[in-house]
Amino acid sequence: MKFLFVHQNFPGQYLHIVRDLLAEGGHEIVFMTEPNRNAIPGVRKVTYAAPPRVPDGVHPAAREYDMAMRRAEAGYAGAMQIRALGFRPDIIVGHHGWGEMLNLCDVFPGVPILGYFEFYYRIDGTDVNYDPEFPMPPERFGAVRAKNGVNHLAFALGQHGQTPTEWQRSTYPAWMHGRLSIVREGVDLGICRPDPALRRRTLKVGPLSVAPRQKLITYVARNLEPYRGFHTFMRALPRILAARSDVVVSLVGGDEISYGAPPPQGNWRGVMMQELAGRIDLSRVHFLGRVEYEDHIALLRRSDAHVYLSYPFVASWSLREAMAVGAPIVGGDTPTVTEFIADGETGLVAANLDPDSVADAVLRMLEERDLAARLGETARAYAVAHLDLAQYLRDFRAEMARVAGRDIVPEAPSPRPGAKPARAVKAAAARPPGAKASPAKPAAVRKAAAAKPRAAARRR
Repeated sequence: MKFLFVHQNFPGQYLHIVRDLLAEGGHEIVFMTEPNRNAIPGVRKVTYAAPPRVPDGVHPAAREYDMAMRRAEAGYAGAMQIRALGFRPDIIVGHHGWGEMLNLCDVFPGVPILGYFEFYYRIDGTDVNYDPEFPMPPERFGAVRAKNGVNHLAFALGQHGQTPTEWQRSTYPAWMHGRLSIVREGVDLGICRPDPALRRRTLKVGPLSVAPRQKLITYVARNLEPYRGFHTFMRALPRILAARSDVVVSLVGGDEISYGAPPPQGNWRGVMMQELAGRIDLSRVHFLGRVEYEDHIALLRRSDAHVYLSYPFVASWSLREAMAVGAPIVGGDTPTVTEFIADGETGLVAANLDPDSVADAVLRMLEERDLAARLGETARAYAVAHLDLAQYLRDFRAEMARVAGRDIVPEAPSPRPGAKPARAVKAAAARPPGAKASPAKPAAVRKAAAAKPRAAARRR
């Protein structure tokens, strides 16, 4: 089968499904993207020119839309090059957020599209004006609604959409729900698994050292910023550190801006360090920046209390990974988090904007070890039942098959005159429609060590 994947930052959300299709064999995969250094052997990567900067004269509320139209134009040109090479996909799969998919129906008329719909911007009930500390004035509400221009154009294509959670689909208007399927993202449960042995030895990551007798509190975000509750977590630390002399804190994340506005000066870490100057024992609080994936997983495995806070927005992969390794989780009380963390069942839920509530939950997790152990086990059980990468791959393949109107099975290469079909081709043809080459593990798990693009391409 012929696939065209599209994402401005190759491979984006599609790393695992691309690896799975490659490992199965018999598929032709082209991936269109802006230029970057990532590569996956076996994938024909086609780049389109990065759009130029939006002119200063464009209205501020229309700048994202203007950029999306430029990217749509660049995507059209890239797709024309793909067509000129003789490639016509059976299905187009990509992220609708940046606009490069909008004109592909004109290059490949009749080819079905499965688009990723990540979030619908609203002025109530989601991230806007959720945090009273950072109010948005009404004169900016129109700019928020304008961010849905690409959402609406993508939906108007009359194609198919998918999104990973109930909450994310709920942000879209009800009249859109009928064409938005939920395909829950999964993590590799073989890699993201508990490791009790970590508690019996000293763990070292950068400047952090955690002895077996110490308690480790972990916090992870792509960047340290209010959208992921960084300010709330920092304000909870003085109480936690004062109550427990055995606590060590790890914060993983950069100092840039992923979501929301930057502070008036510097970065949010600097703002919070200034606010809490003299109230935090910095010998026990470690800002690790961005770490290698193996270290990230080791920290989660060793965690005695993993804190995950978020505005009502898109859930992070780190939450899924923390559940999969069996970390005792303290989550914020927003629907982004509570779709995964049920209070007293798969973790403890605290008031997302209340430092005292977060401190209370963390201290309870540290003090009630039987409770923490049980919540870690139920978090892992939830991940096994709902967040398994193998199941995600099966579900995503099924959704692609539904949209394409055909089973996804390897195609036999054109035989040479007089040549006999290869055994592998015979075996593939003998499998039931949609079956995997190996029932033991998904291809993405079997090929986990191959072709590793930078982790930054897939972190939220």
